Parts: sequence; C-alpha cells; structure tokens
Amino acid sequence: VRLVESGGGLVQAGGSLRLSCAASGFAFDRFTMSWYRQAPGKEREVVAQISGGVGVTDYPDSVKGRFTISRDNAKDTVYLQMNALKPEDTAVYYCNTNFSPSYWGQGTQVTVSS
Repeated sequence: VRLVESGGGLVQAGGSLRLSCAASGFAFDRFTMSWYRQAPGKEREVVAQISGGVGVTDYPDSVKGRFTISRDNAKDTVYLQMNALKPEDTAVYYCNTNFSPSYWGQGTQVTVSS
C-alpha cells in the first residue's frame, strides 16, 4: 500500500484548497477512502469518508457543507475540496484506506491564516 498526499499550503481564512491522494498497491475502487487531520497537540480526526463502489460520503458536522470528498477510480486518486477555510482547519491532512487502516502516508500541511 502507498498513499501520497499533496495540495496543502498556506491560505487565508475564507479561501479554498484541493488536496489529492494518489493510491497504489491495492484495488482502490473497492475500498473506503478517508481524509483525516491532526492539529498540533490534538488527536487525529476524520474529516471525510467515501465508500468504494457507489461512493457514499460522510462528514462530521465541523466540516459539513464546506468540505467535499470525491474519488477518481480510473486514476486511483481521492480528493478533498476544502472551501470557506477557517484557522481551526489548520492541521496536517492524511488520507487513509480501510484496506490497510494502520498505514499512514506523510500527510500534507494545511495552514489557514486569520
């Protein structure tokens, strides 16, 4: 399994970013993909999930309506579109698969300035 996140950066509050996660080493289209984030001093938390197959999505209330997860099974890639960003969204963002839930990539840093 390999997951490579990209697309992070520094953005002002209210701005947008699109994260990408390129996956390899497993049958991508069959498995749930998730985005997590971890802020300094805090536990890692899930911010979006998309199932394999038909792609049912789920979000916690903290990002619902602002974040959108999607997947391109032809490219083995999952995306996270983040709009209306807030300073509290600042964190390292990771993708994860339930094919190998203990595997974590290097993550991508998102910093939202006020």
